[in-house]
Amino acid sequence: MARLLKCYISVRLFSLAIIVLICRGASLAAQSPVGRELPTYRGGVDLVAMTAVVRDRTGRPVQGLSRADFELFDAGERRTIVDFSSERAAASVAILLDVSGSMEVGSKLARATEAMGQLVSWLDSATDEVAVYTFDSSLREQRPFAPASPDLMRQLPPLDAFGSTSLYDAIAQIGQRVVAQGRSRRAVVVVTDGVDTSSRLSASEAVRVASAIDVPVYVIAVVTALDDPDETARASGGTPAIAERPLEVLAHRTGGLLFIASAPAHASLAARQIAAELHHWYQIAFEPGSQAGWHALTLRTRRKGLLVRARSGYVAGSFQVDGRQSK
Repeated sequence: MARLLKCYISVRLFSLAIIVLICRGASLAAQSPVGRELPTYRGGVDLVAMTAVVRDRTGRPVQGLSRADFELFDAGERRTIVDFSSERAAASVAILLDVSGSMEVGSKLARATEAMGQLVSWLDSATDEVAVYTFDSSLREQRPFAPASPDLMRQLPPLDAFGSTSLYDAIAQIGQRVVAQGRSRRAVVVVTDGVDTSSRLSASEAVRVASAIDVPVYVIAVVTALDDPDETARASGGTPAIAERPLEVLAHRTGGLLFIASAPAHASLAARQIAAELHHWYQIAFEPGSQAGWHALTLRTRRKGLLVRARSGYVAGSFQVDGRQSK
């Protein structure tokens, strides 16, 4: 009898403890601030990120837009923007310098190195970071990601122009490295004369790789005045014919820009614009579609007269880069 009584008391005490815990949980829930949302987690869902630059018809950057100002379409289907940011943030910039043989003509390598220095001077040494790569027929790291030091150029080894130009291959490869090493706000700045002679990838294949991983590619094409198509068009009273330039297409489809620099002032202006854009991107994320393969993206604003530049698409699933499987 005593043993049964002891068991009964134990069960009653256990039940009482459960009731106390339930009441305490209800009390804490009732004390939560009104309107405060508990955190939610999307298990197993990888969001697709994209950066965007918005300008008016005069070319001036437009800031202060909200999530509601944007419309996003994935292969023609409207997507909900689940994450949005427009705050100034630090940037990771990979500079890709062409050191192939063609850069020896007309002091292009010296001018390209000067353009690199101007770009670094516009970055914030306290928050931004820079890596430097060179390429001819292959890609080489000259400086890993580190603070954007003003004396960056003096830290580099002597550079000589030699070899063939695998420009598209280098752009595809460096995009993968930027994603692996850089921050969420990242970009590639290519300084080249714009002539590819030995890539295994085509320009369109390089575009797909770079845009699929959300790495805007800015290109500063260092050319002579005689080779500047913009100057030739202006001199004849026409407009620059940009539609047929592979690098123009590549840059725009990744969310970047192509700059033609046939004079020091051109390179300086390009460096300043690139640095300004890096710090004032709109950053957007959405849930990917379920269909594997390439998805074309269209991002626009509901406000008329504004031009949006962002990557042209993404790959759902995996894709090949130089024979290696990537996601």
